[in-house]
Amino acid sequence: MPLSHSDAVMANSRILTEQSGPDDPLLIRAAVRRTHRAEKLKSIALIAPLFLFVLIVFAAPIALLLTQAVDNRVMGTTLIETSKALAQWEGQALPDDQAFDALAHDLSHTPYKLVAEVAKRLNYYQPGMRSLVITSSRKLQALKGPVSAIELRKAAARWDNIENWHALKRALPAYTDFYLLNAVDMARSSSGSIVQRPAHEAIYQDVIARTFGISLIVTLICLILAYPLAYLVATSSKRTANILLVFILLPFWTSLLVRTTAWVVILQSAGPVNSILAWMGIIDAAHPLALVHNRIGVLVAMVHILLPFMVLPIYSVMKGISPAYMRAALSLGASPWKAFMRIYIPLSMPGVSAGALLVFIIALGYYITPALVGGPRDQMLSYFVEYFSNQATNWGMAAALSAVLLILVAVMYGVYCKMVGLDKLRMG
Repeated sequence: MPLSHSDAVMANSRILTEQSGPDDPLLIRAAVRRTHRAEKLKSIALIAPLFLFVLIVFAAPIALLLTQAVDNRVMGTTLIETSKALAQWEGQALPDDQAFDALAHDLSHTPYKLVAEVAKRLNYYQPGMRSLVITSSRKLQALKGPVSAIELRKAAARWDNIENWHALKRALPAYTDFYLLNAVDMARSSSGSIVQRPAHEAIYQDVIARTFGISLIVTLICLILAYPLAYLVATSSKRTANILLVFILLPFWTSLLVRTTAWVVILQSAGPVNSILAWMGIIDAAHPLALVHNRIGVLVAMVHILLPFMVLPIYSVMKGISPAYMRAALSLGASPWKAFMRIYIPLSMPGVSAGALLVFIIALGYYITPALVGGPRDQMLSYFVEYFSNQATNWGMAAALSAVLLILVAVMYGVYCKMVGLDKLRMG
């Protein structure tokens, strides 16, 4: 039969005492340390598989994605000679012929796949650079023999525009803050200073504000609906509580896509909601309410989907509140309303805090529901992450927007914990 931790410590101490005498505390402490070390190694061995699984499947892919927000090494490794030639260029005038020669050499000796990647990245810095680079590369590679500045200028006269060289120099460093700055509508000027993007190009600050605004409204609505519902479940009989919990958990048994699509059918112009309102005479059948593909539809669908995530944490805390507290307050002369406000609500705040934080964080990353039920002005930050990942294939911007969202969530979580206290997040 294996020995427990305390039995192992006592056995080692007894053996050492018999060997060296009872008056040798150093050997006894050494035996205790060895036993503790062995127990720690066993604990580490037990959690190591799960830790490695989480690291490989979850943490590593996220970290790899986030590095794309600053990783720009493909530029320097592709345009090697150009990077060397522009290292000392101050940008006051066009670079000398040595830089033209270097760029002509790089474009004429680089495979088309890498040229296309470089051209795509340069186009983020300066519109029109993609066609300029690809056209120049094709014409230079069609020539036989060495190429120089003359051939580069013949291939595309636009290389005499200094703005194109400024964009090229800004894009050459191995690591860049271009995507991160662009994710918050900032950019670097030709002098290197950080400036605000023009108003017609700045969209991400509005998107971030919209994302947090929708998430906050959804959280507040869920809290208003979930608190009395959780109270009803917690104070009902066991049979009634079980029936109510089944209805609360019922949305989890249906696909998120199916639930969202159902709201599109329900809220559309000819849907059940508008039909019932027209039958009751509240609205004109010829002018139905616009309930879908706008902010109303997004809020309704998101509240329906996220409501259980608010109810369950609050219910779990309310279930642990003893009725004796309320009875004691009533026996001391407090009115039922005052007892509820002064006793019950403070005791249920850990569940409220946990539910609000859970719903808010989940809402921040919503994509399917706003994409199907909302309109163009209702799309959240995750929509643009998906767009840059799958449609524009701009991994830098997708990673930058993800990093900005992660940083903002971490900051708000820190502020929330500072205001509420970590002990408030404990659910019983």
